[in-house]
Amino acid sequence: MSTKSIIDTFEKWKREAQPLVMVTVYETDGSTYSKTGHRILIAANGDYHGLVSGGCLEGDLAEHARTVLDTGQTQAVTYDLRDEADEIWGMGIGCNGVIKVLLQRLDAESDYQPFQTIAERHLQPQASVCALVLHSTNPNMPSGATLIDWGTDYGAWQIPAAFHAPIRRHCAGRMSANNPQTVGQSFEDGSCTMLYTPVKPVPSLLVLGAGPDAVPLVNMAIEIGWRVTIVDHRAAYAEEPAFRVAGEVRCIEPGQLETAVQLDDFSAAVVMSHHLETDRIYLSQLAGHAISYVGVLGPSARHDRLVSELKGDAKAFTKRLKGPVGLDIGADSPESIALSILAEIHQAISDTGN
Repeated sequence: MSTKSIIDTFEKWKREAQPLVMVTVYETDGSTYSKTGHRILIAANGDYHGLVSGGCLEGDLAEHARTVLDTGQTQAVTYDLRDEADEIWGMGIGCNGVIKVLLQRLDAESDYQPFQTIAERHLQPQASVCALVLHSTNPNMPSGATLIDWGTDYGAWQIPAAFHAPIRRHCAGRMSANNPQTVGQSFEDGSCTMLYTPVKPVPSLLVLGAGPDAVPLVNMAIEIGWRVTIVDHRAAYAEEPAFRVAGEVRCIEPGQLETAVQLDDFSAAVVMSHHLETDRIYLSQLAGHAISYVGVLGPSARHDRLVSELKGDAKAFTKRLKGPVGLDIGADSPESIALSILAEIHQAISDTGN
């Protein structure tokens, strides 16, 4: 399940005011389905959203979650699947790896923190860092205590105010990091082991052109949990019922794009109006923005012509403009082209961490 899907389920469960358990993978070794920093939610009735394994461990995790809900105490659980005896006497998963997880209770009394803030930060364009206490010898900073930093501000739960500054300094050094980091830190009256994980923005895609071939691109992007905005200057195209799944569909004249849309909030943009002059106007406005990925649909000759017509500062933009757009997977239909585009975008934004 995607991060966006987990957040949507969280909002639903929160409206029902039921207590939840957040499960965080904090260490792995060998072959494992999920990696350090991955989170899922478990409801009081045992339902879960997200996967730590391929569905093999979640039933057992639900049992541990009941204990956490009953006691309110954070609990660490280790699944060691490396032993061959596990195939006979254990769960028989055969993954040959170790997964360590931390289970924390979330409820209305605590405003479902810290996941409430984690969810909010995932939906912002700026990166954040989550600092989670795994083990502690300081009674005032228990396992599960959390600080989330997004640069301009932060939130902290069960962490004494005196420790906020040193934790935030470490968060500042991790803002551009793609991978989690486990760090031992000493504080007054004890030491602790901290897990620092990036809270990455949910990918946001800007589709410039609402032709029929944009439909599978939009639908696939929504299916994998991306947020999608569609822009077209043709009202009939923008009102296509197939685009109702998108977060936003806007009818905007091409020359007004930069003033009408917050372009810097997007992870990626695909230019696909099938109109040469319109695409050129779109590209000239995208050029001044640090969007991780910009691609233009069409053959190489069309791409080269568009590039040759860009002027001034937009010329430098051509070095990072993808065209023909998409990975070369032999795509020969709107659906397979959409797949190739999304695969290329996913690779690009994973490399940059945006």
